[in-house]
Amino acid sequence: MKSELATQDQIIATVGEIYNYLSENGEVSISKLSKDMRAQNKDLNEMFINMGLGWLSREDKLAYTRKPKSTTVKLV
Repeated sequence: MKSELATQDQIIATVGEIYNYLSENGEVSISKLSKDMRAQNKDLNEMFINMGLGWLSREDKLAYTRKPKSTTVKLV
């Protein structure tokens, strides 16, 4: 139970970081977002970034654009 709460807390914290990053940077590729966020926070796991993106998507906060070599994401 305790590890489940820690995991959920980490996801929630990551959601906030993703939201702030996109608010400041606008539309970016998912790979750039992940790379930049992990550069800012060495402890941040890519798995939590993906879960955070999923959370924000479920809340209808993101728009995705598929491009030939990448997918970009932005706040809506």
